[in-house]
Amino acid sequence: MGCFQSTARKQFPGHEDPVILASQTAFSVSEVEALFELFKSISSSVIDDGLINKEEFQLALFKNRKKENLFANRIFDLFDVKRKGVIDFGDFVRSLNVFHPNAPQEDKIDFSFKLYDLDSTGFIERQEVKQMLIALLCENEMKLADETIEIILDKERKIYPTVTYHANHKKCLLILTFLEADVNQDGRIDKSEWQNFVSQNPSLLKIMTLPYLRDITTTFPSFVFNSEVDEIAT
Repeated sequence: MGCFQSTARKQFPGHEDPVILASQTAFSVSEVEALFELFKSISSSVIDDGLINKEEFQLALFKNRKKENLFANRIFDLFDVKRKGVIDFGDFVRSLNVFHPNAPQEDKIDFSFKLYDLDSTGFIERQEVKQMLIALLCENEMKLADETIEIILDKERKIYPTVTYHANHKKCLLILTFLEADVNQDGRIDKSEWQNFVSQNPSLLKIMTLPYLRDITTTFPSFVFNSEVDEIAT
């Protein structure tokens, strides 16, 4: 273990003791070590420097490093805790922990709120929801008239985001109905409103759990996120 730690620190900036990382997350020591193997693979896919850059991150998640992806960019920004434009191993494990099936529900709610809060203002603005919706439509090569997008945002239809982690699904992810969440109608969703909305619509947190993280020691996940429509009629 000592030799492994010494070598890892030299080759991988930001590498931390698996025992310490396990004590801070829902992962066991053996699971952290398995995640290190995954990290090594991702961090060397474009530039072998022991760090994950945005291009490598998008390639790992979506198998595509050429097309800009708002969803991948936003997750990368949240994983890039030190704001250096790269993700080291310690931040990789701690950030990935929120997707563990055993991670606290409060952490999942907080992360999902930050995912939609594109400008990090502490509020989910209507324009941010619209921006995410347009980006996801473009990702799936779908175009809607601006008037249609406005209807999706404002009409009281229950359209919940879901994400599946399989390579063959290529349908579009639709964003939550803005007016449903904006209870006080001030044009933005605060943390309290988001918590209440998520508690009433648990489907929103499907994106926040990767079941295979519970079994990371026996099989590596593909890390492919693909979107799918999950529309529930009122």
